[in-house]
Amino acid sequence: MLPMPLRPYARLARFDRPIGWWLLFWPCAWGVLLAGGEERWGLLLWLLVGSVAMRGAGCVYNDIVDADLDRSVARTAARPIASGQVSKEAAWTWLGVLCIVGLVVLVQLRWQAQVMALGSIALVAAYPFMKRITWWPQAWLGLVFTWGCLVGWIEIRTDHLEALAALYAGSIVWCMGYDTIYALQDREDDALVGIRSAALRLGSRVRAGITAFYALALAFWALAFWAMRPDWVALVALVPVALHLGFQALTLDPDDGDNALYRFRSNRDAGIVMALACWVVGNAGVM
Repeated sequence: MLPMPLRPYARLARFDRPIGWWLLFWPCAWGVLLAGGEERWGLLLWLLVGSVAMRGAGCVYNDIVDADLDRSVARTAARPIASGQVSKEAAWTWLGVLCIVGLVVLVQLRWQAQVMALGSIALVAAYPFMKRITWWPQAWLGLVFTWGCLVGWIEIRTDHLEALAALYAGSIVWCMGYDTIYALQDREDDALVGIRSAALRLGSRVRAGITAFYALALAFWALAFWAMRPDWVALVALVPVALHLGFQALTLDPDDGDNALYRFRSNRDAGIVMALACWVVGNAGVM
């Protein structure tokens, strides 16, 4: 629907691939809902807008840094900067526009949450370089991409930080799991050009590794729920989440790119189910 000259910029920010901003948004929602902010629908809407804008900004920055690498990988060679559709100078300008949208969202938050949100800048800036220096860039992405749960929580309250720590830890390893699935699509190209990933590091044990990531995520989330409501009934809310993640791990075919992409994208639904679980436990109150 966009005029032709604007389409490369929309693709550069991945507006045509909403899965990324859903994965960025859901931890924000988890933090708000588990903290008891179930009535803050306006806040959730602002966080969604911020997720779209800042995921777009992150993609633009990543593509600026990775332009040469992207040209060497079949799946990314047609990206706007790598293919020459958008110059790096124009990309920096577009990055600034997206950051202005993020700033508008930032000023809607109270100062404690603003400080927390700004704390992620260094992590975001360093992320594109992680695939060059560590086999576990997915761990760094986990730190960055689930930071929103900290922001959402601090916007609502500043106590029960043990629950927040467990929620964040679980979110990190959940991200490690789904991004390792995503990286399965590029294993051959990544190996050729020297890009490192957990998918390559785990090798033939990749499905076991993903299963372990998801199991650890569930364990941390159970601790978070227990810290908010020490009642075994509260943990029942995690059963649908466990079933969804278990389906992903058990039916994953590491050698089938389409299979991996489908399971990666299904984490949008996992995020919804987890948000409902956080709403149930957060709405039940603190014991």
